[in-house]
Amino acid sequence: MKENLLNNKTAVITGATSGIGKAIAFEFLNEGATVMAVGISQERGLQLLEEASELGFKDKVFFELCDVSSEQGVDAFFSKFFEQFSSLDVLVNNAGITRDGLLIRMSLDDWKQVLETNLQSCFYTCQHACKKMMKAKQGRIINLSSIIALSGNAGQTNYAASKGGMISFSKSLAREMASRNVLVNCIAPGFIQTEMTEALGEDKIKMTTETVPLKRMGTAEEIARAALFLASNLSSYITGQVLVVDGGLCMA
Repeated sequence: MKENLLNNKTAVITGATSGIGKAIAFEFLNEGATVMAVGISQERGLQLLEEASELGFKDKVFFELCDVSSEQGVDAFFSKFFEQFSSLDVLVNNAGITRDGLLIRMSLDDWKQVLETNLQSCFYTCQHACKKMMKAKQGRIINLSSIIALSGNAGQTNYAASKGGMISFSKSLAREMASRNVLVNCIAPGFIQTEMTEALGEDKIKMTTETVPLKRMGTAEEIARAALFLASNLSSYITGQVLVVDGGLCMA
């Protein structure tokens, strides 16, 4: 009989109602975890619950509306979460947005929105998670960065700053939490097939794919398997690291 990697573990996943976040949610469910999916779309949240129920996970998955860029929203979410659950074993910060544009034309609002949603949210969620994990003397925090943080990309100074900040934040937090057996790592996805990349159009997708050594886009499920590795005891001696999953696009 298969021994699930996340049996009796409770996970919070932000941005969990579509794309990479949704794939991570189902990967964790398949491995025995109880999952709290966090998102800003009630419709997508209910759809996730319906799909999970059809697969036999009705009592293992929950959904809450929360704008993670809001300190008050995150405070309210965790207050309610810890009334329902006594522990938090895994936190996945996946929520993220883009507001692309050249810096000389970028509005301050576009800069702030990306930093607040992608980076500042990690500050809010990790503060709550770390307090609980420190007492339990165990836990996993996984922050979804991007290869854009490593290589940069024209028209994405705000996004690159947010994802690069996430890496530095995670390395520092990993040092703070190591003595309590709380491991903090990042995943840096490359060109992944999601609704966000589909909006680029066929020509842009084909041109970008040609630069990938594996000559294809990655899948959300491939990122989810990386998250499973970091969430499980398979990675028990790994912290403060960036796991690049990009088909070879950003080789050192």
